[in-house]
Amino acid sequence: MPLLYHWVGKNYRRDLDWGAGYHLNQSNRLLHEIDIGDSLWAFTSTTKGTYVLAVQLVVRAKTRNASGFRYGPFRLWGDLKRSRYFRTEGQPDISVLIRRLSVKSNASVVGRSFQGHAAVRRLTAADHQLLMDYARYIPLEPRARLLPEERLEARILLGDSDAVSRLIRSEAPGIADERRRYLFEKAPQRNPEHVNELRKLYGGVCQLCGWNPRSQYRRDLCEAHHVHWLSRGGDDELHNMVLICPNHHRAIHRTDAPFDWADMSFVFPRNRQVVQISRHALQAK
Repeated sequence: MPLLYHWVGKNYRRDLDWGAGYHLNQSNRLLHEIDIGDSLWAFTSTTKGTYVLAVQLVVRAKTRNASGFRYGPFRLWGDLKRSRYFRTEGQPDISVLIRRLSVKSNASVVGRSFQGHAAVRRLTAADHQLLMDYARYIPLEPRARLLPEERLEARILLGDSDAVSRLIRSEAPGIADERRRYLFEKAPQRNPEHVNELRKLYGGVCQLCGWNPRSQYRRDLCEAHHVHWLSRGGDDELHNMVLICPNHHRAIHRTDAPFDWADMSFVFPRNRQVVQISRHALQAK
């Protein structure tokens, strides 16, 4: 069952400005009725008030947010290889097409039919095909390209601001100015302190599997992972970090495993890995 979602314009633009997240939140549980592999189509409004097609998320995971999360408890994650952000500049108004779909959109301004819980609606297979045809020739949004997260984290972990700068420049123009400024100016200076604090707090032990490299090798080998990835707008702060062994760290990045606040676990393709040791508060964003 595909879905249609009205993404508030300022929130959509912020997502691009701070690192495309490839995920969406809602308070309506309908968001979690979609099947893995189906598409959520999102439209948004430009600064000029025109409604345009924003995103096609091909769903790869469904998770819950932390209690009290401002955008609701339900979250969808898109497959990075199949999902698409569309360039909104120059698009025609999509209102006419939306009114042709099976969803009710009788308000004089189409966005007013998609407020609150009604921001997400069921689509038919025929609706989905209409949107596929419509999107066929719309250019993709270059700012939605993700930085290679493992390489970015490794450079920040070393506090190597020059290496961070080179990596960011090599990925231009796929990074918004706001995100580039944050990564240039703040991330390299702040991360090492947080990593050291995590290692002290957990005695160097992996929070997921309990592996203790200090007892075996007398070295700190566990690494800090950003629950909300830096490349997708996550903060370089302790409340967004866990200490994990290199194996789990690589597995999370290689499988794009999202975090589920319902049971405090990372969701892998065939299993879940719960955070077993927790001595500091994590906060959802």
